[in-house]
Amino acid sequence: MNVAPFDAATRLYNAPRTPQHLPRPSPDSSALLTQWLLQSLDAVDYGMLLIDAQGDVRHSNQAAREALDHRHPLQIQGSRLVARGNDDEVALQDALTAAARRGLRRLLSVGQGSERVCVAVVPLELMPGLPSGASLLMLSRREACQRLSIEWFARAYGLTPAETRVLEALAQGEEPREIAEAFDVGLATVRTQIGCIRAKVGADSIRDLLRMVGMLPPMLSALRGN
Repeated sequence: MNVAPFDAATRLYNAPRTPQHLPRPSPDSSALLTQWLLQSLDAVDYGMLLIDAQGDVRHSNQAAREALDHRHPLQIQGSRLVARGNDDEVALQDALTAAARRGLRRLLSVGQGSERVCVAVVPLELMPGLPSGASLLMLSRREACQRLSIEWFARAYGLTPAETRVLEALAQGEEPREIAEAFDVGLATVRTQIGCIRAKVGADSIRDLLRMVGMLPPMLSALRGN
């Protein structure tokens, strides 16, 4: 679905600013700034949608377009974001209305079972030139950490391919014994690899290692389709 780019980012940037902020762009640079900001959204591995006061999707980033597939509890019909389940639809529309009319934030849990996801509904602050009632929706990811982020992390610390696979498995919540069985290696081998990983990245424990991985920037692969 093609949706019209939301111009709130440019209008926010054009709003009056204090001296410590960047100067306002010239009219000739506003369109370029909008494209930069939209590209910035597409580089983030969290689905984000900009919704206007009428409930229309004005922009969805690449992660959102990929996430809202046939299994996701939310979907875009025409220009509207709707939920597949009746109860979820009521909760979604109530949250959008509360954000647009009263400026309230909501955290929703929609879907069932393994397809259950969280959605944050955040009202955008009213500023000169910004349409009232606009909201930002942020979708939770389906996996704990994007593989691309782990690959960059592994490369930065000089991890071997085998150590990288172990780190990816740990990030997905697997125990050392499960990793050993999945890779058909001994448990002692996996424990040695984990020790090497911790030494290379400076982690005192597996918990500390996973905390570092959990704080990685959510980068979206440039190789993904548009």
